[in-house]
Amino acid sequence: MPERAVPEPDLIAAALAVRLAGEAVGAAVRTVAGAGDIDAAQVLAYDVAHAAAAVRTAEAVLDYGRHGDDEARLACVFVADAVSELAGRVVGREALWGIAPDWMASVAEFVATWRRPETLAAISGLEGDRHLDPDFELVRETFHRFAEEQLRPRAEHVHRANADIPEEVIAGLAEMGALGLSIPEEFGGFASGGDSDYLGMVVATEELSWGSLGIGGSLITRPEILGRALLAGGTDEQKRRWLPALASGEVMNAVAVTEPDYGSDVANIVTAASQTEGGWLVNGVKTWCTFAARADVLMLLARTDPDRSKAHRGLSLFVVEKDRADGTGFVLTQDPAADGRSDPAGRMEGRPIDTLGYRGMHSYEIAFENWFVPEADLVGGPDGVGRGFYLQMAGFENGRLQTAARALGVMRAAYEAARRYAAERVVFGRPVADYQLTGAKLTRMAVLIQATRQFSFQVARLMAKGEGTLEASMLKAYVCRAAEWVTREAMQIHGGMGYAEEFPVSRYFVDARVLSIFEGADETLALKVVARRLVEQVTS
Repeated sequence: MPERAVPEPDLIAAALAVRLAGEAVGAAVRTVAGAGDIDAAQVLAYDVAHAAAAVRTAEAVLDYGRHGDDEARLACVFVADAVSELAGRVVGREALWGIAPDWMASVAEFVATWRRPETLAAISGLEGDRHLDPDFELVRETFHRFAEEQLRPRAEHVHRANADIPEEVIAGLAEMGALGLSIPEEFGGFASGGDSDYLGMVVATEELSWGSLGIGGSLITRPEILGRALLAGGTDEQKRRWLPALASGEVMNAVAVTEPDYGSDVANIVTAASQTEGGWLVNGVKTWCTFAARADVLMLLARTDPDRSKAHRGLSLFVVEKDRADGTGFVLTQDPAADGRSDPAGRMEGRPIDTLGYRGMHSYEIAFENWFVPEADLVGGPDGVGRGFYLQMAGFENGRLQTAARALGVMRAAYEAARRYAAERVVFGRPVADYQLTGAKLTRMAVLIQATRQFSFQVARLMAKGEGTLEASMLKAYVCRAAEWVTREAMQIHGGMGYAEEFPVSRYFVDARVLSIFEGADETLALKVVARRLVEQVTS
């Protein structure tokens, strides 16, 4: 059967498909709102959150498609796939969604055209330009070079040996100014306000994650989290003390917020900080404290008001100093007599949590026993008491956008590895890349990468204007699930060698799995953030 020619892109039909998908999502949101309680309609709310994220991504890729025919073809493929995925969620549950069974009949031909296997296979290798401004393209090239020369040669050893991030990597990023991308120029960083701060971070994070998620993609977010919290509520003295040190890499930080029994339910944490002479004594356990051993300070959220009925209003934020340690775990002690205090001896013990992937950064469970924190290290000073929840939220403001950028880097690395392997590997007398199934898979990978990248650029611009928090949550939910599919299929294209550790695609697969868990577990993000906000929009 002869192959069909690649059809001419039709952005008008694509836009109609996106509109109809948006209307279907809107109807389902009203159904969820009518339930009165999202938890009473969790399955629908979860599906609606992800469908809304797909629609919003499709809107972004429609804008991208206007750059030219290649971009328009990528846009048509993405829209057709997104509408088809939505149809799969809806079929058999049209009444629950509140839509007619033939809701997509008018765009069925468009969807069929751009989902034809021969069409997908014919445009395999089409990736599209990023359409970045020259300044951001220079940023991309600079970080790509660092990732290629410094991260990739070290990434496999760190992963297999569960080793620490090499100090040369930390020093190299500090020298490039990467640790100060979100810290204002007046404090020794490179943030100047506007689009450049957010977009630059997205571009840099994608490239570093392309090099290695474990030793590059997440490292530059550490100083940003504490830096933004200090900028939101730190005293002038705290800003002058910590921000230049974070920007230069002199001080590296980790985050101690999550607790074993509370996960994303931050408002109910129980780790306590009680007042003592000259400061506070911290008692409790934190978990998933990434990079905690190597860090010089921890951004610690603790309960300063023992009345738990106050929930998030009883929390305060601290900068907790500590000695550096290696990835095998650590025990640190304090002698109060040395400081002229009569408190009990302080102890901080960090137990490493072994993980499938995302190695190098290392995560820890940390137990605090009478650990003394000077009064000067309460973020915001006396005015910071009870404001910790809000300050840590300011610190994590950009976290979901950055996680999306990390997902982009990981799945791009996987896609490129699969494309190279498919071109070189001969099976049944033909390169794997010549088979229709492989070509269709590679096309869908490239489309997902470019579509979510363009949405991430839009979200970065929104956040620069103080907007986009809902869109950032949608982006994170969508792209992290996409990264799981892309890395899985890249591994499958490698066949048996995809399961061998000697090929980096196996690392990409296990690294990608963490992305739907941290910075808001997928279910929590979909139900408690995206669905809730969508319901608020239709009921307010």
